[in-house]
Amino acid sequence: MATELDDIVFVGLNSRVAALDANTGTIVWDWRAPTGSGYVSLLLLDGNRLIASVSGYTYCLDPGTGRQHWFNELTGFGTGVVSIVAVDKCNPHDPVVAAAASDAADAAAAAS
Repeated sequence: MATELDDIVFVGLNSRVAALDANTGTIVWDWRAPTGSGYVSLLLLDGNRLIASVSGYTYCLDPGTGRQHWFNELTGFGTGVVSIVAVDKCNPHDPVVAAAASDAADAAAAAS
């Protein structure tokens, strides 16, 4: 692959994942979930696994090529919007969650 992972932005929507060149916006690769529809949750693990979850169906993709490594339908868990967290990994949602918790604590303190 000509584009380095540091120069890729991953976008998930409508059951699809696209890898975009961060400098040009050009699509490097795209992938469509064979099962599930709608919102896509993404988590990049160790630079060599891109976890994509679509309506509860979870896939592991190669972040450089978009090739699917594995699939787990999580039978019995149901469907819907998925939250993904990995221990000791940077989660881009952490600052948002921390700010929301701080705002809630401030509001509760002000109300009492």
